[in-house]
Amino acid sequence: MFKKFVPAFEWLTAYKKTDLTGDMSAGLIVAIMLIPQGMAYAMLAGLPPVIGLYASTVPLIIYALFGTSRQLAVGPVAMVSLLVLTGVSTITDPGTSDYISLVLLLTLMIGVIQLLMGLFKLGFLVNFMSHAVISGFTSAAAIIIGLSQLKHLIGVSLEADKNVFLIMIETVNRLSEINPITLGIGLISIGLLLTLKKIVKRVPAPLIIVLLSTLTVYYFEWHQSGVSIVGNVPSGLPSLSLPVINVKALIQLLPIALTIAFVGFMESIAMAKAIAAKEKYKVMPNKELRGLGLANIGSSFFSGFPVTGGFSRSAVNYQSGARTPLATIITAIFIILTLIFFTEWFYYLPNAVLAAIIMVAVYSLIDFREVKQLLKINKVDGSVWLVTFLTTLIFGIVEGILIGIIYSLLIFVWRSAYPHVAELGYLQKEHVYRNIKRYPEVTTEQDILIFRFDSSLFFANISFYEEKLGKRLVDKSETKWVILDFSGVNSIDAVALHALEDMIEAQSHDHEVTFLFSGVKGPVKDLIIRAEWGEEYEKHIHYLSINHAHKTIKAGDIGA
Repeated sequence: MFKKFVPAFEWLTAYKKTDLTGDMSAGLIVAIMLIPQGMAYAMLAGLPPVIGLYASTVPLIIYALFGTSRQLAVGPVAMVSLLVLTGVSTITDPGTSDYISLVLLLTLMIGVIQLLMGLFKLGFLVNFMSHAVISGFTSAAAIIIGLSQLKHLIGVSLEADKNVFLIMIETVNRLSEINPITLGIGLISIGLLLTLKKIVKRVPAPLIIVLLSTLTVYYFEWHQSGVSIVGNVPSGLPSLSLPVINVKALIQLLPIALTIAFVGFMESIAMAKAIAAKEKYKVMPNKELRGLGLANIGSSFFSGFPVTGGFSRSAVNYQSGARTPLATIITAIFIILTLIFFTEWFYYLPNAVLAAIIMVAVYSLIDFREVKQLLKINKVDGSVWLVTFLTTLIFGIVEGILIGIIYSLLIFVWRSAYPHVAELGYLQKEHVYRNIKRYPEVTTEQDILIFRFDSSLFFANISFYEEKLGKRLVDKSETKWVILDFSGVNSIDAVALHALEDMIEAQSHDHEVTFLFSGVKGPVKDLIIRAEWGEEYEKHIHYLSINHAHKTIKAGDIGA
C-alpha cells in the first residue's frame, strides 16, 4: 500500500550496501555542480542567488521519496528559470519582494498542476507536444538565455533582456561602456569551462572556476573597479514561506504555470526514460508527475522556485555511480551544509562567472542538426521546428511555444483530414496487392476497383474519402465491383459510419456497383453491425482479405 503512493519504500526496503559508495560519490559530485548552477539559475530567474540553493534542498528530498527515476537529478534548470523571468517580470520588477512573492505562488501553481495531472493520469497530454516543437523551442530559448546573460558578461546594465535582436543592437551601441575586467573574467571562465569539460569530464569545473574567480576578485579587489559580485548570501536553512494566493495573480500566472508544468515535465521524463532504458527499469510518467508536483509544492513552502529534472546533472549523476534516489538526498544534505556553514565564501563571486556557467550550460541545447534531419526526412516536420524556433526568437518564450504547439496540431489535423488513399492492383510475381502508382507493373481489371484508405475514418476526413472514390468511379466507368480495403482503418466514428452508408447507397445507385469490404478489423466490424445497415450490406464486410473478396466475385458467390 505504502509503495503505491511513496515509491521510496520500494528502494529503501531493498537497499544494498554495495550501492552506498556510488550514491555517496554521485551525491557529492552533483552537489558541487549544483551549488554554482543553482545560484546562476536563480539569478537568471531574476531572484537572489541564495534562492537557487533553497530550491536545491527540500524539493530534492521530496522528489527522491515520490519520484520513480533512480538517477534523475532534480533542481533548478536554465529553461525553467528563463520562463519564470519571462512570465513574472511582465507583472512586477525582478528582485523586488512582490516579485519573489509571485514566484512562490507560481511555483505552487506549477506543483498543483503537475500533481493533479499525475493523480488524474493525464501524463499522456504531453505527447501532443511534438519533438519538433520541443527541439525548436529549446534551441531558440537557449539562444535567448545565453544572450540575456550578456549584460553580466560585459558589465553593462542593458535595458533589453529578452529580445535577442534588441540585446545585440544595444550591446553594439554601448561597446564603449564595457568593463574590460568583467569581460575578461567572463571569457576566461567560458574558456576554462569548455576546456575542462572536454579534457577532464569528471572534474567539477564550475566549482573550481567559482573558487578561483572568488579568490582573484578578493585578492585584487576588483569589486572596487566595477566588477559586479554576488555580495552577501544569507546563511541558514530556508524558512517556511506561505505563498500569498491572489485571484488576479492566479489568472495572470496561469499561462506561464501551464507552460512550465508541461515543459518541465517533458525535459524531466525524456532524461528519466533514457537512463531507465539503459538500466532496464520502468519510469511511471504519472508517478513522475506526482513526484515533480510535490517537489514544486515543497519548493514554494521553503522559499524556492520551480524545479525539474536537468539533462546535464542527471547525466553526471548517472555517470558518477548513482544507483538509487539516495544520491539525490545526499546532494540535498551537502547543500544544506553549505547553507549553514559556507555561504560567506560566495561574497566575492563575480556575476560574470555565473553568467558564463549559464551560457556554457545552455550552449548544448542548441540543436541545428535536428532541423537539418527533419527537413531531409519530411519538410512539413522541418517547418514545425522552424516556425517554433523563429517565433520564439521574434515574439518570445511563451508565444513561441504556444504558436509551435498550435501549428503542429494544425499540421496533424490537416494530415488527418487529407490522408493517403490508393488504388490497388495485383502484383503477380509476389502474389500481393499494391498501389498502382508505385508499382506500374501491377495488373488491374476493368470491372473491379480495389481502393485502400490508410487512416481511421472520422467526421473530418470522410468527405475526402468520398471525393477520391467518387472521382475514380467516374474515371473508371466500367466498374461493377468495388473492394474497399479496410486493413488500414483502425476505428470509425458514428458520423463517418453514417456518411459511408450514404456514399455506398448513392454510388451503388448512380454507378450500379456492388461494394465489398476486405480486412475489416473487429472493432470496426462491430460498429457496422450495430449501425444495422441491413443484411444486404452486412454480409459484404466479412471478407478476410482482398484475395478472398476477389475470388468470391469471380466465383459468383457474393455473400457466400
